[in-house]
Order: sequence, then structure tokens, then C-alpha cells
Amino acid sequence: MDEVRPVRPVAQLRARAKRALIGVTVAAGAVGLFAASGLAQMFETQIFDPIKREWVDYDPQQAMKYYQAHGQTPEEFRRQIVDFRTAEKPGTIIIDGDRHFLYLVMPGFKAIRYGIGVGRDGFGWAGIVEVGRKAEWPTWTPPPEMVARDPNAAKWKDGMPGGPDNPLGARAMYLHENGQDTIYRIHGTSQPWSIGLNISSGCIRMVNDEIEHLYEQVEVGAKVIVLMQGAALYKGV
Repeated sequence: MDEVRPVRPVAQLRARAKRALIGVTVAAGAVGLFAASGLAQMFETQIFDPIKREWVDYDPQQAMKYYQAHGQTPEEFRRQIVDFRTAEKPGTIIIDGDRHFLYLVMPGFKAIRYGIGVGRDGFGWAGIVEVGRKAEWPTWTPPPEMVARDPNAAKWKDGMPGGPDNPLGARAMYLHENGQDTIYRIHGTSQPWSIGLNISSGCIRMVNDEIEHLYEQVEVGAKVIVLMQGAALYKGV
């Protein structure tokens, strides 16, 4: 789909499994998605270590160490313009959860690529939705399922005011399907080290500076295509 590949799956076998499980026809303006929920998290992230000159696994421990040492995410997860061939119109968002990239389609077969954090094991999903609304420094209200399983979320069952410690970060774009809230969002985060990981409860998280940039580019009603490796399909797709 794009011509820049700085992040790769762990093994070629997994790459072949990826192609076998999920067919993507973005160039034709359509997306074919085939679920395999048992393999939702088999595709891990690797980054290139310029000192060792080799690909290394990128897990939460490595991510935290990198962020503490550099104060930012690895270069491949920072905002950049890349070649990107698609029939989707400019302003469309395409999310590649396997490689932890969000693409904002631009004219001339280009896209702005951002690094993202995505759903952890059991929380991946795929579908075609739209930006239903946008909010600055949004209130976070955990869904009932999260309140039931997480004591820390339970204390905010009536809503956590926006701010630096809020899990939704500086901005949020609420994803809707047929006018209904899907409970999924594209949002900032109070854990910037987590970009590039499978770590969320299904939402797409970004560094606050990046979500602020994306927020200004995207209109309410924008199409959002979510490609998630081996995920359960979201209804309507």
C-alpha cells in the first residue's frame, strides 16, 4: 500500500500468514477483511537498532527504556510524509494496526504517517467507520465492561475531567458507524512511550502532539478504515 517499510513483522512466516488471512483492496476503493481472532496478536513489532545494526523486538520494557533515554518515540513512529497509493480520497484515515501506523491520505499519492498504539490481545477490531465528533481535552468515561474489570477505571465511572493525566490525552475523535458511537476513539495518551505497542482496550492512541496535528487536518464525517491483524470484524463491514 505504501512504499516505505521501516517496521517489519517478526518472521516471514508470519508475513505470509498476514497475506493469507487479510486481503486488502484499497486501490480499488474497497476493503476485504477476514477474521482470525485467535491470531490477533501474533504479529509483534520490531525496530531497527542503528548501533547493533539489526532488527530488535519492541516490547513495553524496551519502549519505556527508549522513551526515558530519548524523550520521544523511535523515528519510525514519528510523523512523516510517505508515498501512499490508494483510491481513497484525501482526508481519509487508514489504520494499519499490525505495523502500528495511521495514514492520513493526501493528494498526489502521498499520506501523512503517524505512529500509534493499538488494542492488546483480545481487543483488536477491524472495520470502516467515520469520525462522528471531535473534542479537545475530552472527558474520559470508561465503558461498563471496563468499570467491571478494572478498579482504577471504576472510580471514574461518571467521567474523568480532561487534563494531562486523562487517558484520552489532548484530543479525541469519536468513531461512529451509521450514526452510533462504536465506543472506539482515536485519541492522545498520557503514556507516550506506548506508541508502537499492542496495549489499549481497542482505541487508537497517539502522542499528544501528533493527535493535535491530526485533529486539525480531519473533518467530522471523515472515513476511517481500520485494518487490524487477525481481528474480529466490527459490524457493518
